[in-house]
Amino acid sequence: MRGRRAVVLASSLALVAGCTVLPSLPDPVPSDITPTVAPSLVARGGGNLSPDGFDAVRRMAVRIRNVGCSGLSTGSGFAIDEHTLITNRHVVADSEVLQVSTYDGRDIEVMAASTAGLADLAVVRTDDPLPSYPELAENDPRAGDLVTVVGYPDGGALSVTEGEVIGRTTDPLNENLGEVLVTDAPVEPGSSGSAALDDTGRVIGVVYAKTSDGRSLLIPLSTVQQLLSDAAAFATLPPCD
Repeated sequence: MRGRRAVVLASSLALVAGCTVLPSLPDPVPSDITPTVAPSLVARGGGNLSPDGFDAVRRMAVRIRNVGCSGLSTGSGFAIDEHTLITNRHVVADSEVLQVSTYDGRDIEVMAASTAGLADLAVVRTDDPLPSYPELAENDPRAGDLVTVVGYPDGGALSVTEGEVIGRTTDPLNENLGEVLVTDAPVEPGSSGSAALDDTGRVIGVVYAKTSDGRSLLIPLSTVQQLLSDAAAFATLPPCD
């Protein structure tokens, strides 16, 4: 793959869309596998699942509205336990009020939020319990593995898109972070903070950006877990200026 591509944050911004230049990405890995259904998930917090697990997929994803000092933006997130959400730093940055809603339109009260200094990650703590949360994968995916992205592009209806992992590249937005995953699963503005799942419904990464040719960039689960295990990696979200 030659040339340079633009990369944009995948949150949906009401006023401004950011972009920068992405280094050359790895060539696609040929595959004749085409995923056709959403993966099954392990339900947390009760409730029956449909045969293909779609109910659980809907329950674990949340829509995030950032009412900030300079405007309104939207993004996505997902639960990792009953009162904890993962999303992107740029989804919650400069917020005056964070509004979180579930698949069934229920508003969730936010207690606190903190952001990572090294990666585009944020942790949101909720007062109200979250409907469901998925399992985390044991390892990062490899090139050719299937991936499903679950989120709320454009702040609208739930979207489930599918593709495969193409490879890895140096993070174009946070070079000190190291490598991030490149996939061909489609994402749109507002998909930032979406969970990326493997073919068994386990989390393998977090969507944070897309390239100009439609590829999605994921913070791998290993990086997420490493940062979550370090209390000093996150700082309380400052109030907007």
